[in-house]
Amino acid sequence: VQLQASGGGSVQPGGSLRLSCAASGRIFSTNLMGWHRQGPGNQRKLVAVINSGGITNYGDSVKGRFTISRDNVKNTVYLQMNSLNPEDTAVYYCNYKYGYRYEYEYWGQGTEVTVSS
Repeated sequence: VQLQASGGGSVQPGGSLRLSCAASGRIFSTNLMGWHRQGPGNQRKLVAVINSGGITNYGDSVKGRFTISRDNVKNTVYLQMNSLNPEDTAVYYCNYKYGYRYEYEYWGQGTEVTVSS
């Protein structure tokens, strides 16, 4: 599975960005796709994930501001990020999991998001 992420960039506090991640290759119909992020000096943390049935899970710091969605025909997951603040500055990594317990996974190359005035 190959993951191609796009949509990162620089934005002022309060602004919005939309990330996309397209999966290609051997795609399993049951999968979990989403985003994790790693800020400077921090560990990689969950941002949001969505399964092939549309069930979502968000990290506490982004609830109410970020929305994850997916297009199963395009095998693409989207992350709409609103009300961005400097603490959202990080490299965002797309993630794809499959298997009975989602025990297999792939990572994208990461896309950088910078929130600064």
